[in-house]
Amino acid sequence: MTDTVRILGIEGTAWAASAAVFDAETDDVFIETDAYQPESGGIHPREASEHMHDAIPRVVERALEHARETYDGPGTDVDERGSSGEQAAPVDAVAFSRGPGLGPCLRVVGTAARALSQALEVPLIGVNHMVAHLEIGRHSSGFDSPVCLNASGANAHLLAYRNGRYRVLGETMDTGVGNAIDKFTRHVGWSHPGGPKVEEAAKEGEYVDLPYVVKGMDFSFSGIMSAAKQAADAGTPVEDVCYSLQENVFGMLTEVSERALSLTGSDELVLGGGVGQNARLREMLAEMCAQRGAEFHAPEPRFLRDNAGMIAVLGAKMYEAGDTLALEDSRVDPDFRPDQVDVTWRARTERSEGLGTASGDGRNRERSDEPELAAERGAGAAAETHVRGAEAVVDIEPEVGRVTKRREEKTYRHPELDDRLRRERTTLEARLT
Repeated sequence: MTDTVRILGIEGTAWAASAAVFDAETDDVFIETDAYQPESGGIHPREASEHMHDAIPRVVERALEHARETYDGPGTDVDERGSSGEQAAPVDAVAFSRGPGLGPCLRVVGTAARALSQALEVPLIGVNHMVAHLEIGRHSSGFDSPVCLNASGANAHLLAYRNGRYRVLGETMDTGVGNAIDKFTRHVGWSHPGGPKVEEAAKEGEYVDLPYVVKGMDFSFSGIMSAAKQAADAGTPVEDVCYSLQENVFGMLTEVSERALSLTGSDELVLGGGVGQNARLREMLAEMCAQRGAEFHAPEPRFLRDNAGMIAVLGAKMYEAGDTLALEDSRVDPDFRPDQVDVTWRARTERSEGLGTASGDGRNRERSDEPELAAERGAGAAAETHVRGAEAVVDIEPEVGRVTKRREEKTYRHPELDDRLRRERTTLEARLT
């Protein structure tokens, strides 16, 4: 990335009206945020968009003030200014969140970004909000090709880079993890956001049995939330329900993250999304990675919750790759999936000499900066006698014709939950064989 790049980022997918300036030379990210706080219940799209309408101009102006105060590029001196006598734009481009998110909020942000791009006479960059959660983790960790667990309000999924895009390896089958937790807290009369309140109440709780649903690398929260509401209504102490919600929900997210690491062969995991601020989730993921010999990184809290800093950082990468938007192509998309994004900033080519034709002519080909999938590691794995997967360790003894599968304890899970899952799954496998 060019050291002198400075990007203005604007975020407003749901509740956080945010603007930021990223300076590639210093790696400094200035963020100004004005969050919407509903008086009761959850986020109301109309009220949230009204908040964006009022707050976006304020946070953008503060970010631009910072950009001007710290700007020392062309046009700083009077002699360098144009005929109008005005200072050159203090940023190289305007990046904004195109989606996913609430349509009314996204439209406010998109309109502001287009107007600023025109006024400052700089390019416009459309950023996928969920990819930005991944890229800020990759940027701050220095990891090359990590698996990313995005755990946010309306979304929950696992991403990994493959063939020019971030592929969704697993995702929620119903609702986002943050929204699921908020539904429970609204049921018991707590205000938005519910996540911090559940985390605090869980400190005094004990474990009670709740549903646990993982299918491959997909997962479901609807059943556990219904059971949690019923348990609270039946008189189970709310602290116990909160504690068990965390143990089961975050256990599910940690399990599928381990499965994704096993599938991709990656030894790097980054966490993104506002729910990632929960200390218990970070503890589980760190313990799982340590048990596997993998590295784990969670960005600082200001980059986990919705923020324009991550929009600006990814915007800088896209700007360097020439990935900008014409005004007519800048429509927002409330359903913008991360696997729809062409990851132009990670495309690399190398000259392959002697690999193209019999004459030895070189040709450009894409260099793989992604780990091998498990299926592609088959030849090497076939010679191994001790194979670790996500769920178990397999010992192969060809001399006696024996294969033994052992489900080891998952220390990140609550002991009662871990014992139950290993027993149920082992019994099911025995029946299948």
